[in-house]
Amino acid sequence: MHTSDMPTAPMKEPLADLERELIDAYLADAGHDFHALLLRNDDQARRLLTDASLYATARLTEVESRSHYLRSLRGEP
Repeated sequence: MHTSDMPTAPMKEPLADLERELIDAYLADAGHDFHALLLRNDDQARRLLTDASLYATARLTEVESRSHYLRSLRGEP
């Protein structure tokens, strides 16, 4: 069998699960559910999803920055 004949799974972002957890936590703290907001088509739902995404992005940036800093302290590339 050639490697091109083998089914391939889509690649997954390394921090995708963490990002989803951060979004879910943000929305839960605001008293909302991710799946329920996806079904809605109003400005408030879009704003909440956008705010949750921005929050998750900021937190992931913080996590990645800390990781890079710790690697630099250890002298790792």
